[in-house]
Amino acid sequence: MAEQPPSRMTELREILSDKAYALGWAVVKALPDSLACRIFDTAADVIAKHQPMTQLRKNLARVIGVAGPEDVPDELVRAAIRSYARYWREAFRLPSMRMDTLFPQLDASVEGKHHITDGLAKGKGVVLALPHSGNWDMAGVWLVHAVGTFSTVAERLKPESLYQRFVDYRESLGFDVIPLTGGSVPPMQHLKETLNRNGVICLLGERDLRARGVEVTFFGERTRMPAGPAKLATDTGAVLCPVHCWYTPGGWGMKVGDPVDTGGGVVATTQLLATAFEHAIAQHPEDWHLLQPLWLKDLSAGHLAHIEEGVKKPAEEKEG
Repeated sequence: MAEQPPSRMTELREILSDKAYALGWAVVKALPDSLACRIFDTAADVIAKHQPMTQLRKNLARVIGVAGPEDVPDELVRAAIRSYARYWREAFRLPSMRMDTLFPQLDASVEGKHHITDGLAKGKGVVLALPHSGNWDMAGVWLVHAVGTFSTVAERLKPESLYQRFVDYRESLGFDVIPLTGGSVPPMQHLKETLNRNGVICLLGERDLRARGVEVTFFGERTRMPAGPAKLATDTGAVLCPVHCWYTPGGWGMKVGDPVDTGGGVVATTQLLATAFEHAIAQHPEDWHLLQPLWLKDLSAGHLAHIEEGVKKPAEEKEG
């Protein structure tokens, strides 16, 4: 079925979204840090108090092991919204931060950095996979200054101007950004070329954006996660490590986990990643920025049908 053109209302929302992000980058970085903190914390508290945040509660209920979303403490929801707001506050301010003072602070907070250097010593590259926790852009800044540039993939946001705004932002930080769709070469090809040069790849790994992932068990329920990190590692021999980011009151935490055994193939390796993500997210549930449905049980019939179509696609098409 041919893709339907966007409606005028959808186009208007996309344009307004682009302008809002542009305003954020222009204004927030100029504010004193203490004022920016108060503004974003206050906005987060208002949202937590007046919005039901139903899906966030469903997600957190699985993480903390309570019966249902109504059993998730309000304090945890408030902390989660504050954490998510902090991510955006820092994103808007990061391009103007002084790297000569930021990097030493980040470097002191990183655990397990030897897994990256040990992996690179093997000569086949390193794949770092992480969930949407803490501030992964800060982790990227640390990686650029500690090891060098790395390749990552960006979802093709709409309108194109918004997508380009995010690409420009991350490229300004030293990242090599590859479009998930619409690039001159398939993303998997570009990523394999990076690994073949003994480079580093960072991929956000718990949301299956293209509905072509593999089924895993995550916090006791079925979901699908991207196969890309596992497939890249198994195809190239690269070292695959889970990474987790979280916030501390005055800074950031980051841990590079032990390399994952890729000998069992893509599905088994993706399950091992999912289990590593579980353990890390459970330690810092408030810093996991997942407000969308993730588990199959929560997805709409239309989304499930889209996944079914993705499952049926040829393997070579899935790689792209």
